[in-house]
Amino acid sequence: MGKKDYRFTQRPVNKRVNDAAMIYGIRPIIEAIKFGHDLEKMFVQKGLKGDLIDELMELANKTSAPVSVVPREKLNGLTRKNHQGTVAFISPVKYHDLSNLLVTTYEEGKVPLFLVLDRITDVRNFGAIARSAVAMGVNGILIPTKNAAQINADSIKTSAGALTQIPVVRMTNFTEGITYLQSSGCKVMACTEKGTQKINKIDLRDPLALVFGSEDDGIDGSILKLVDYHITIPMFGKISSLNVSVATSICLYEVNRQRY
Repeated sequence: MGKKDYRFTQRPVNKRVNDAAMIYGIRPIIEAIKFGHDLEKMFVQKGLKGDLIDELMELANKTSAPVSVVPREKLNGLTRKNHQGTVAFISPVKYHDLSNLLVTTYEEGKVPLFLVLDRITDVRNFGAIARSAVAMGVNGILIPTKNAAQINADSIKTSAGALTQIPVVRMTNFTEGITYLQSSGCKVMACTEKGTQKINKIDLRDPLALVFGSEDDGIDGSILKLVDYHITIPMFGKISSLNVSVATSICLYEVNRQRY
């Protein structure tokens, strides 16, 4: 299947959505998914019905692609072409499956170290976290399907290319991912200023997943109930909290200090 089978545009139609290739039309998007492309975002016209759109939605759900149902005016603002009520943006990276990634990590003889990013939406924070993650040997980053910073030109630039070097897992059911990590031998630790245990006083040498929360309201309560530990960074002076990317870097350094 050649490029001519797809309706792409490289024109930056809406940089707030994504700077990746845009594809439109029900059949072209279906074929793109079947060909192996991951979608960063998909917009579907409200009220759209039919067998083809049902097939598209089923495929999108299987790939955990974020789907927004929008009025036709939104789609017309993205492209003036015959979009048939669907517009999608192809992700610049390939998303990974958590179970396969974890198995590979163990098979390579590594002690798993994962980051779980709960609703971190600022692309600059996301990019900075990815850069630290690569430097500190993180095996993968988990993000939710919705309410997460998109992997686009801005986030890749901020990460200095790190987002193209580290596996990213996108999950519709975030709590299910955390439970799976726990069942696979990973301790899951929520990093929060309200934590009861200081990170430098707890053993971080075992398989581990560190959870960091939203810039606005931290880690969701449902996740806090699931984790094994609530940890915090010891701090001095009158500053009570840190930027999430800074906090992530500090915690990852402590993991490496203990392990190596």
